This record gives sequence, structure tokens and C-alpha cells, in this order.
Amino acid sequence: MLQTDLPLLATPEASAPASSDWDEVNEFCRRVYMPYRLQTAGRLIRPNATLQQAEVARIKVTRFAYGVPVHLDRFDPEAGNILVLTTLNGALRHKETEGTEAHTGAGDSFVVDCSRTDYWLDADPDHLQLNLTIPHRVMAEVAHRWFGFVPDDRLWTCRAGFGGTGSRWHALLGYMTQTIRQGAPPGDTPLARHLEEMICIDLLYHWAGRASVALQDGARSAAPHYVREAELLMEALAQEAPTIGEVAARVGVSARSLSDGFRRFRGISPRDFLRDRRLDGLRKALLSAQPEETVTSVAGAWGYVNFGAMAGQYRARFGERPSATLARAPGR
Repeated sequence: MLQTDLPLLATPEASAPASSDWDEVNEFCRRVYMPYRLQTAGRLIRPNATLQQAEVARIKVTRFAYGVPVHLDRFDPEAGNILVLTTLNGALRHKETEGTEAHTGAGDSFVVDCSRTDYWLDADPDHLQLNLTIPHRVMAEVAHRWFGFVPDDRLWTCRAGFGGTGSRWHALLGYMTQTIRQGAPPGDTPLARHLEEMICIDLLYHWAGRASVALQDGARSAAPHYVREAELLMEALAQEAPTIGEVAARVGVSARSLSDGFRRFRGISPRDFLRDRRLDGLRKALLSAQPEETVTSVAGAWGYVNFGAMAGQYRARFGERPSATLARAPGR
């Protein structure tokens, strides 16, 4: 049985745990999920909503119900979010393909990448959900880190049900909610980042299985030779920060062809690939820095000029500031 009561975040904008005010409920949903269209059975119906929120690193965790039957659609792709909806009580009906629907009852989960595909759902009056909001970029980062590539839209456009009571995914959700209930600090902590990684990896395995996408058997090598050569080149020259035009010329294609190849076979741009390799190299340099070195000196040696932008990208990728990484270097 999932332990699903979540402590509210201690933030000024945190909503009350329950509400019958549509404005409050809609603002909560816009903030923790994304903008979308809500339709109810009548204009005078009022919600009896459950609104609880916590965070696990960059994942928003919510225990949520409208308390009335609803239809939701027109989810905003610009928000860039993946939704994982686990039904605790009642039932939901989801768009699965253009011609089919999926139904989830207690213990069942459903995943949809609203940044890559359209979606709708119907919820009955008894529904209660344990929902995860995961930025697409976070899932893409985890996929690349673990499997060496970012899956293409065969995965991201697949709307799929999975899990169920007694499943490995169900057990992981139970561990996550128990950790939150026991008072583990939300957000940017080593435990939270570990949980984020566990959740994303397990979700990728379940999702890929439903989408018939291979995560391990040759997906990386399926890319054209110029993409693989460009990856090796950018990994080797990360500190020098070559331009994408220079990389493309070295592997014998145009910059446009290189970008198209990366987006098709890696799901990211070559510029994003190089940025991540540079951040990886910077992190390694910070962890091995000499006692007299600073974040500025190490970052400068890696060619960074805009330290504010670098720090923001670094924290988004690793969940901590560069100074926190440097503090763990030997002799600090």
C-alpha cells in the first residue's frame, strides 16, 4: 500500500491541502503541471480538491484530486513536461492512440510526454492521483548518461499505461513517498538527486518496453558514422570549445547535416551535446582542483567567460552549484 500523504512545501505560494476554489485549484495545476483546458459537468459545480506537493530534485510530486468529474485536454507543449499519473482511487480514461483509450484504476500508472504529443483524460468523481511532473530535458539527460543516446520520438510520442500493484514501479513510488513522509529535505539534496535518477531510469525501462524502443542493444551505433565521429571529437576537444561548424567540417558534413543527424539519432542538438561534455569536464576539474584554485580559475581554464550562465547550466545538470563541487576536492 502506497504511503501517499505528502508534506506541503514550505513556500509562500504553497496551496492549502484542500480547496473548493477554482482559482486556487487552477493556479496550483498551472504551477505544478502546466497550462491546459479543464471542462466539468456543469458551470456551477465546485471542486473538492486535494492539493499536496513535494519535490524530489527536479521532479514535482503531487497528491491530487479535483473531487468532481473532469475532462482535461490542450496540454501546453511549451511547458516541456512529462506527466506520470498513478491512480490511487477511482479511475481515469486516457488518450492512448488516435483510435484507442487506456483505463487506469487503483495502482495503475500512465505516462505521456506533453511536450511531444497531444493528450486528453477523463477522471471520475472518486479519482485520487499520485502524479509526477518531470521535465523532458531531465529524462533526456538521464537517458544519455545511462545509455549513451537520447531516444527519438518513437518513445516520447508513446502514451502508455504500465505498473500496477505489486510491480517494481509501484514499490519505487512507495519508497519515494515514504522518504518524503519521513522528512527528507526536498529539492536539491544528494538523496533527492539519487531518487530522481532511480525514478527516471525505471520509468525509461517501462516506457521503452511499451514503445518497443531498444535502450541497450545497438541504439547508439545505429547513428551515422559522422554523428559518432562528431561525438568522439567533441568529447576529446571539449575544453577547447570548438564551434559546431568546425566539428562538422572535421567530420566531412555541413553544420546543418550534423544538426539534423544529432536531432534524429540522439534527440538533442550537437551544441547541447558539446555543452554537456564541457560541463562534465568542468565538474571533473573542480573535483580534482588544487587547494589554491577557485571556481573562477577552473572555469576560466575551460574557456568560460559568462560565469553566471555557466553556474545556471551547471546546477541544472548536476543539481548543485560549482562551489559545492569544488568544496569536495581533496585538501578542502
